[in-house]
Amino acid sequence: MKVAVLGSGLMGKEAARDLIDSDGVESVVLADIDLDKTKEVCRSLSSSKLSAAKINAKDDVALADFMKDFDVVINALFYTFNETVAKTAIKVGVNACDLGGHIGHATDHVLAMHDEAQAAGVTLIPDLGVAPGMINILSGYGYQQLDTTETIKLMVGGIPVQPEPPFEYNHVFSMEGVFDHYTDPALIIRDGKKSEVPSLTEIETVHFARFGPLEAFHTSGGTSTLSTSYPDVKNLEYKTIRYPGHAEKFRLLVDLGLTRRDHMVDVGDQQVNTRDVLLEVLDPIVELGDKDDVVLLRILVSGYKNGKPQTYQYEMTTFNDPTNHVTAMARSTAYTISAVAQMLGNETIDKKGVYPPEQIVPGKTYIDAMRSRDVHIHETVKAEKMCIRPQ
Repeated sequence: MKVAVLGSGLMGKEAARDLIDSDGVESVVLADIDLDKTKEVCRSLSSSKLSAAKINAKDDVALADFMKDFDVVINALFYTFNETVAKTAIKVGVNACDLGGHIGHATDHVLAMHDEAQAAGVTLIPDLGVAPGMINILSGYGYQQLDTTETIKLMVGGIPVQPEPPFEYNHVFSMEGVFDHYTDPALIIRDGKKSEVPSLTEIETVHFARFGPLEAFHTSGGTSTLSTSYPDVKNLEYKTIRYPGHAEKFRLLVDLGLTRRDHMVDVGDQQVNTRDVLLEVLDPIVELGDKDDVVLLRILVSGYKNGKPQTYQYEMTTFNDPTNHVTAMARSTAYTISAVAQMLGNETIDKKGVYPPEQIVPGKTYIDAMRSRDVHIHETVKAEKMCIRPQ
């Protein structure tokens, strides 16, 4: 298959790395507006399968002319391009997937193109990262194995292996995104009713092998499309995993209004956005750099099978790749979108239209694909039903 990767940033680079290492992929073109940078990325990966191209995703005509020659397109650009790339994929008849973007309803806009994609005979899958992405696929796998699903509980966190003060946290994406997830309310379903709770609340203690005690707390956006895909569940929640004390420290910053986009203060004779100042202060402090990181994931899907209570648990601990200088989060994210893109290219997934990951990606096939990439997701089945109780 021929695959295009739009975006030569970290996730685009690592998706390209995985693609060129895959037997079923004939060729990969990495495309971005900065051709020199893209060529440098291609040189660093050093594969005869890989080449670079210049593309301006804001130029609809050029984008369509580029995308039409591929079996599948991976969109690793900023989420503001998701709608444009999806429309173009439908126009030229190419399967495509993206890393998601619930800010500004980007994913909702892509999902709204279902009828057009179906008519064009293409498949589009948004939200293919870790959260959303991996958590959706695994939630869907557990849901499909139960006769009745009552509860879905999600816990995910990317953290440094060796925590350092003041926050015991290092970011692998942008701190601006972290601010959004900590500031906006979190959507949950509890006792069959949808509601919102403040982020950074209902802290609970969790343990993983080699890691613990840790804390998990509500953050926005994590439940993704699950609340609409499975409106019949009685309980649904997503929590972020960090080292103990992290939520309390950030809660103070949020309560002071320092993470709000619209919070302005007068300093001398000019107005200053406090969020911008905080970003400038924190970015160099919490940058991951060359530190080791780990992604921890635990998903519980609980209900009934054959009239008896049953819970499926999916758990993952993934470390960075020091040899290739790839973070654990990049491995987990890029391998997910690459694996699913290849399922589109080889027609393992052949249903036409636009679908969130939980509705279309085969769970067992995905788990096997990730295992082949040394990302191990462990399934445990327990003869019991789980309930979510407020902490």
